Amino acid sequence: MSSSSASPASPAGLPGGRAWAALAVLTLPVLLVSIDNTVLGFAVPTLSEDLRPSASQLLWIVDVYSFVLAGLLVTMGVLGDRLGRRRLLLIGSAGFGLASLAAAYAQSAEVLIAARAAMGFAGATLMPATLSLIRNIFVDRRRRRVAIAVWSAAFSGGAALGPILGGWLLEHFWWGSVFLLNLPTMAVLLAIGPWLIPESRDPAPGRFDPLSALYSLLALLPAVYGLKKSVESGISPIATFAFVLGIGFAIVFVRRQRRLDTPMLDVSLFTDRTFSIAVLTNLLSVFVLVGCLFLLTQYLQLVLGLRPMHAGLLLLPGLTAAVVGSLLATRLVRRFAMASLLGVALAVSGLGTLLLAGVSVDTGLVVATVAFGLIGLGVGVAELLTNDAILASVPARRAGAASAVSETAYELGAALGIAVLGSVLAAVYRNGLTEVPGVDAEQLSSAAETLGTAMGLAAELAGPAGVALAQAAAGAFVDGMRLTSVIGAVIMVTAAVVSWRLIRRAALDSGRPESGPGESGSRLDTNTTQ
Repeated sequence: MSSSSASPASPAGLPGGRAWAALAVLTLPVLLVSIDNTVLGFAVPTLSEDLRPSASQLLWIVDVYSFVLAGLLVTMGVLGDRLGRRRLLLIGSAGFGLASLAAAYAQSAEVLIAARAAMGFAGATLMPATLSLIRNIFVDRRRRRVAIAVWSAAFSGGAALGPILGGWLLEHFWWGSVFLLNLPTMAVLLAIGPWLIPESRDPAPGRFDPLSALYSLLALLPAVYGLKKSVESGISPIATFAFVLGIGFAIVFVRRQRRLDTPMLDVSLFTDRTFSIAVLTNLLSVFVLVGCLFLLTQYLQLVLGLRPMHAGLLLLPGLTAAVVGSLLATRLVRRFAMASLLGVALAVSGLGTLLLAGVSVDTGLVVATVAFGLIGLGVGVAELLTNDAILASVPARRAGAASAVSETAYELGAALGIAVLGSVLAAVYRNGLTEVPGVDAEQLSSAAETLGTAMGLAAELAGPAGVALAQAAAGAFVDGMRLTSVIGAVIMVTAAVVSWRLIRRAALDSGRPESGPGESGSRLDTNTTQ
């Protein structure tokens, strides 16, 4: 029967009280992953001073987690469909806790990168499981939409808690303490999860294909590495080869999925225009949100000289706006067409991103706070709409695969936001930091690696040379930040126009009215049969 008419106590779901309790537990890993993303951004300045990573190593420390996670999400989503989503969630929780412990006590940049990669591997088991379990617990469409809003809000809520908790920890302990936040959350999940969360799996999963899993990873990592290196250092033979290699494996992966009777990723899902636009919009909105957050954490602390706690409080309104946007969208979607609502949300985020181009070396607190508030509000609405559309387009037994697509878009967007926007910023910063009076070539080369390194070196030099280096580094960073803000704004406005036109056209072509998704017999609802 249709999910929109299913009883709340149907076999595929849970009674009301237990369903919401299970949802509360399922938001824990989401909260944890989100806290981990934002809290690390605030640890970058102190981490840079302690481990002295190169610019490339610093970017890998921040985003290798998201790259590995995104590369394995589809694989883990399919494994969850086969082995049991709750079982995989609990196994991943234990692994995530152990990897976090290793990251907390890493003594070098290389060890920290490896620990972050291990966290990505374990994290890949968490995210598809949570969203697919929600899909099976809440069989009623409207209840599920509220549950997805809560799930989406947990991402933003974690991002809001990260700076506050991380800021307090960084002011009292060493940078590795931010990873220890993960341990109590994992302990609670492991203790309560087996009792409260029902097990679910695909009753007819088919054969697992290891080659598809390998191809999906080989498609993502080389392509992203090549893109990173091209943005960071210019086009080179190695970067070009890596990018082409990744694209080649992507083609091989897609062709294999089309031949298999039970593919790891049902590429036919992307023939649905609404589904495809929802996935792409999900990726781009997170791309800009996380990329801007990565820039702002360094700007507020290293350029304006704020303490971590103060910087976190200034970003809190924007991250809170993302929570409000997710919850508000559950009501707005009943009254407005999805195409219009999504287009406006992305345009609001684009406006906020453009405002960041107005910051300067000396002033920018108000501009940064207002701009990030607009970004968060728009992304919060967009995330609810896109996740709801993605999940509604598949039957419950394929929830793991669809959840993996949604989470892959989210995590890949987060990783690319840091990699691409961070690499653009690093290139502008490096090129803008040329001659500084009193600073020799070797010192200048070291300062050009990261802003954190430059500020640490400026403090060591002291005197006129130290002041000159700090001012030059801050100016070069702000120049890079302005350029990346304009790039992010162009991306969001383009996404707003394209998503509005294509989703509206898809609604007209299918002959359904332009109401909110699922409210007038849309094709998305008719596909959610049990």
